[in-house]
Parts: sequence; C-alpha cells; structure tokens
Amino acid sequence: MTQQLPQTPSTEPELAGVRNFRDVGGLPASDGRRVRYGRLYRSGHLAHATAEDTAFLGTLGLHTVFDFRNAADHKLDGPDVELPGVRNVNIPLTDPADGSEFWRMVRDGNMAELRSILADGKGSARMSASYRTIILDRTAEHSRVLHALAKDSVPALMHCAAGKDRAGLSIAISLLAVGVGREDIEADYLKSNDAHRRYKIRRSDTSAAGMSPEVMELLSPLFGAHSDYLAAAFATIDETWGSTDSYLTEGLKVTPETRERLRERLLEEA
Repeated sequence: MTQQLPQTPSTEPELAGVRNFRDVGGLPASDGRRVRYGRLYRSGHLAHATAEDTAFLGTLGLHTVFDFRNAADHKLDGPDVELPGVRNVNIPLTDPADGSEFWRMVRDGNMAELRSILADGKGSARMSASYRTIILDRTAEHSRVLHALAKDSVPALMHCAAGKDRAGLSIAISLLAVGVGREDIEADYLKSNDAHRRYKIRRSDTSAAGMSPEVMELLSPLFGAHSDYLAAAFATIDETWGSTDSYLTEGLKVTPETRERLRERLLEEA
C-alpha cells in the first residue's frame, strides 16, 4: 500500500527524550528537485524517548529505524523504544571494543588523563580519523543501507547515540546518492551544533572540577559537529575512489538503476 506522505515541511518538535531530531527534507539535488519531506529523518538514540515522543514518532509513518550504535552504546543508553509496526535494523558502524579505554577516560578520567588524550588537537585528529575509517571500512554496511532505502525502507529514521557522527555520515552518503551537493549536506550536518540538539556530555565526576571550562574545552571536539570531520570523509572518498560516483558504484556496489530508485523514493516528483 502506498503511504501518503507530507509534501510540505514537517514541524520539528522539541522532543523531550530524543536529541537532534530533524527531517532532512528540502535539500536541493543536482537535477533541480529537492528531498521530499517525510522521507528521511535523523536523530540521536530513541532509548530515552518519552511517551509523548513515542506518540509523535508513531505519526511519521516510519517503515524502518536504522540504529548505528554498537553493543557498548546499547549497554550505556539502553535499547530504543518500540514503535508499533516499525522495523528496527541495527547496523553497528563501530566495533564495541573500539576505543573502550579512550571512552572510559572521557567519562572517568582526571585532568591529566584528559589532557594526554585530547590536548593539542589530539581530540579533533581522532574524530577526523574515525570518519575516514568509517568511510573506508564500512562500505558493506553503507551499501546495505542504500539498498534497503531503494527497496522498501522509507520513510526511514537514522540514528546513532548523538545523531551526528555515524548517523551523520549515513545521512550524508544517502544524500550524495540522490545528488545533494556537499555544501548542502554540510549545512545540515552542522545543525547538530545547535544548543537544543547537542548530545549531553556524560562524566562520572559532575563536580565543578570535573565539569570545568577546561574539561569542557577538551571534550568539545568529541561532542560537536565540525566541518573538518565531514571534509575528512569526503576527502577519503576522493582519494580512494576518485569521485562520489565511483565511490557509490565501486565502493558501495550501487548500480545506476538503484540510484534511480533512491531518487524516486527520496526526491520530489519531477
């Protein structure tokens, strides 16, 4: 049965227990069309969604929720709330053991430990490297997402923990596949820095010292969306495959026919 989807901008509510929620509709594609509203959403995890949040999400007509968190994330925040009639697909984009000691120090480390892993640009460098790694090492996972969207999985919501890194890259790749330009993708990506969207920093020491301005400055590269990170991902595409088109066809095994189906599902009618 064909779902009737909104063709006007959907409202963006302040969800109490879900950070960074938004509809990516309205972004322009290279063929003159725009991404349809009500087709592709992004957010942080749904584990803490309130009853009101859950009721709202239930009105979106979602087919699939893509959860890019790993087992460690699930242990920390919990599973997503269940949305009746919605398929939940977990596709981890980082290994549960990846950086476990690093993230322990982020949560529990003292100032000396935090300086050792984050000062002098080390935090930003780690984030850029992680974006590059996801592009290089997770081609099978991103291929799976695009083929699912082309087949039957829209309307879809993509999320990770904060909704900015793993979900941000997956949204970016989905938008690249339908012809949205990199500058417009970046503009949407940077919306994750809005104060009401940002993921709340978790520290075991919530005292004035444990949450001091210096600690917050050290942690900022990990919890913000930065143009350099997305640029590192795009550069990795260009350096490895030569172009976005080659990345999609050779790296993600997306045929021209599949890209056309993606455009049909995600873009406004011509």
